Amino acid sequence: MRSRPTPRLLVAITVSGLLLGAAGCTSSGPDASRPTLAKASADTVTVADAADAAARSVRVSTALFASAPGAVVARSGDADGIRAASEAAASAHVPVLLTAKGAEGGAAVARELDRLGADWYQAEGDVSVDTDVEQRQAPDGGEAPESSRASRQATVVVEDARADAAAVATAKAAGARVVTMPKGVTDPAAAPDVVTALHDRREHPTVLVGAAFDALSDPEWTVRAAEGGFQLRNGGQRPFDGHRYVALYGAPGTPALGVLGEQGPEATVQRAEQVAKPYRAESDELVTPAMEVIATVAAGDAGADGDYSTELPVSTLEPYVEAAHDADMPVIIDLQPGRSDFLSQAKKYESLLKKPGVWLALDPEWRLTEDQVPLEQIGSVSAAEVNEVSSWLASLVREEGLPPKALVLHQFRLSMIQDRDALESHPELDVLVHVDGQGAQPDKQATWNALHQGAPEGLHWGWKNFYDEDTPMLTPSQTMSEVTPTPALVTYQ
Repeated sequence: MRSRPTPRLLVAITVSGLLLGAAGCTSSGPDASRPTLAKASADTVTVADAADAAARSVRVSTALFASAPGAVVARSGDADGIRAASEAAASAHVPVLLTAKGAEGGAAVARELDRLGADWYQAEGDVSVDTDVEQRQAPDGGEAPESSRASRQATVVVEDARADAAAVATAKAAGARVVTMPKGVTDPAAAPDVVTALHDRREHPTVLVGAAFDALSDPEWTVRAAEGGFQLRNGGQRPFDGHRYVALYGAPGTPALGVLGEQGPEATVQRAEQVAKPYRAESDELVTPAMEVIATVAAGDAGADGDYSTELPVSTLEPYVEAAHDADMPVIIDLQPGRSDFLSQAKKYESLLKKPGVWLALDPEWRLTEDQVPLEQIGSVSAAEVNEVSSWLASLVREEGLPPKALVLHQFRLSMIQDRDALESHPELDVLVHVDGQGAQPDKQATWNALHQGAPEGLHWGWKNFYDEDTPMLTPSQTMSEVTPTPALVTYQ
């Protein structure tokens, strides 16, 4: 998919934030020997995502210390020197700074020593710093920062604790809490322990440390969403990162439209659990039951508004959303707009979509032109209209501080989504194409394969099993072994 340009939103360290403390604490003050942690509001997010560890070490020092009597300096890449520096810094409660190759590496450390108001620095290993600050041993057992009370402590999220050992040492010297990302994971939303830590310390500032965090287009939203505390049943917030779903599909009170309509909300939860259960033995990813609830139903008559779509009231859907929420199940709100448009209908369910774990599905089969009627023609949607919806939904997620949502696009013909290459991606959304073909298995597989050809990168994929229309319907074992790539979402209708 084509990435939508997203401005990089980082919280600057300004006189209203961290540097306010630094400006008032110099080596000439009465408390010059006592380190002072930088003060920041709870929603402050600092990102140390430079390509080299030396620059990140300085950035972390700037974020966490408004002043310090000294610092311990080592050379980037010198593991022994960094280890010794970390021990000395822990005892003296001062930052660890790294010099990089070239003159600028030492210059950055010199500037940070000046900003800290430092009287001294201790060198470990082959270190060169052009500064007037005295080089000497750090005093043993220095005083902890005066402002190490919980209200001013930061949460420091580190991509790789070994690569950023200096930053970790600085964080510990400042009294911050350090949490490390799982190996190979670069999105905090996909790291359950990180989400938990940020939620537990949601009234404290956050520092993200690691080159991989450069890929976060909106770190503030990422942290804010984690602070909300919502996690999927198996942990984390990113819908299709390490998760697979088995869902019941249908409209409340309408059995003819799918199995979800054959029972009430609580019974639907129980049935979804039973349908999902056999998949757990077949899946290499954790399996969670889910619901896909048809909110707007394509109708055979025009209706009072002439759009050939019956829009169920929010009150009809709320019991299903609440029952699913209580059972840690996501709910997908499905739209069949008739002659209306997807965005207009999606906005009618904004109150539900503001809830975490409530996602959205668009069904282009039922998106009709002014001269089409449901069941007489197969509808379609332009990429431009899908992009309008995805942009609106991404903005809702970001503005409300919600965790990422799934956007499901139903499709069984290439013509159903026009100009698919023009679909835009948003960091707030995981987009899944749900292949809805029914009938004989060779035909279904042919549809599956055809839709994969030339598909934009970054899409996830879903498969539908029909109880009555498939000949035969695949078993859970067959669904997981014969459908490749293995679907992230399997629905039953």
